[in-house]
Amino acid sequence: MAWLEQIGERLTATSGQPADSLAVTPDRMRELLELAGLAARSSGNRTNAPLLCYMLGLAVGRGAAFDELAETVREALASDGSDASDG
Repeated sequence: MAWLEQIGERLTATSGQPADSLAVTPDRMRELLELAGLAARSSGNRTNAPLLCYMLGLAVGRGAAFDELAETVREALASDGSDASDG
């Protein structure tokens, strides 16, 4: 996690955002990585993983609740016939 913290510090300095607003908790990290994996597997395109995370970040930054967004992603994958519980 040291690398991510170092990048976070640089992003904080560049953006002027408070450091805690860019921090990624271990639980959030696990959930983001799970969602990224689901995006890559269900779409068959690995590049969708970081793009989904970016979209989630934009939405959360504009006031949306992460947990609701994560559930929306899982529901969308389930309705597409993807197995969102597949690990």
